[in-house]
This record gives sequence, structure tokens and C-alpha cells, in this order.
Amino acid sequence: MDFKIIDRKRAWDGYCKIDVYHLQHDKFDGGQSPVLQREVLERGHAVAVLPYDPIRDEVVLIEQFRPGTISVNASSSEMPVWLTEIVAGIIEDGESAEDVARRETIEEAGCEIIGSLDLISHYYVTPGCSSETVTLYCGQVDASNVGGLHGLAEEGEDIRVFTVPAEECFAMLHNGQLCNAMTTIAVQWLMLNRSRLRQKSGV
Repeated sequence: MDFKIIDRKRAWDGYCKIDVYHLQHDKFDGGQSPVLQREVLERGHAVAVLPYDPIRDEVVLIEQFRPGTISVNASSSEMPVWLTEIVAGIIEDGESAEDVARRETIEEAGCEIIGSLDLISHYYVTPGCSSETVTLYCGQVDASNVGGLHGLAEEGEDIRVFTVPAEECFAMLHNGQLCNAMTTIAVQWLMLNRSRLRQKSGV
């Protein structure tokens, strides 16, 4: 299977960037698609990390305003505008995914990753219209003094940080409080790996 880019132009070059493609691709029946016009959002690649304290059996979560929720909330009021999430950030030039995970955990949650990171997944976010991927980790932290307000003022961040027992975090997933993909995937992974992480830490 192959594809051909006939034309590509940058239609918007702001905080987010939009490229307009004219392309064709092979079809499963052996033919070719018609020439398709597709807009693709280019916003970089993200890293997310679930900070977990296996000794205290607590998960560090954050809450912040997300503008992409506004139109959804207008028609579905049960969908929140302030989201409960895990730590995340965009990879900058010269950074590795692990660099971002450690930097963002300090900036957004006020704690540091202890030791190595566990890779959970590397996945496309919305491949029908965006090139963005997420590299998702779990990182061990000491959650004993975690909490309060964090984030970089120069980036307009206003982040509330809090901890919950792992079982309470799992209940939040079941009752729909965690309604973004990276947090859902990370918490599901923790449900499967929690015992291993605790045993590894001598609990």
C-alpha cells in the first residue's frame, strides 16, 4: 500500500499549524482513491506521564482549563471545561521524550520522577486530522508533599495539583470523571501494573 502527495500548502501558521494536502492513496481493492483534499493539524508531539507513588499507593492528578472543550460543553453540559488530567507537554527542539516527562512533572506537579520511567504507549491522538502523537509514561514520585497550584505563568498555565489513593483514581475512571484519552489509558495501565510496581518498590 502506498500514497502520493500531489500538493501541500501551509494554510495557517500560528500556535497551531494547518497544512492542506491534495493526495491519493492505494485502496484495498487494488485501485486508487480519487484526489482527496485533507487538512492536517500540526502542533508537535506530546509527552504525558502518570506520576504514581507506589509506597503511599497514590496517584498525582492535575486539573486545568482546556479551550478545546468549550464547544462540546455548550451542547453536552456533562462534559467539563476544567479537566482532570495527568502531566503532559510538547517536545521542544533538542529534547527527548524522557526529558519532557521529567521537566513537565516538575513544572506542572511540583515533584520529581524517581529512577527510570515505564513506557506505557506511543500512539496517534487523532490521525484523521492531526499528526500529533503522545509518548505516555508512568513515573515513580514521592507524593507525600504534593499539592497546590503550579504551572508556568508565562505560558498561561493555572494548574491545580492533588493526590488520590489508587482505588479512588480507578473509581474516577469508572464514573466518567476522567474523560480524556491519555489519562484514561494511563490509569487503565496502572490498574494492570499496580501490584508489580508496588512489589518492585518493596511494598
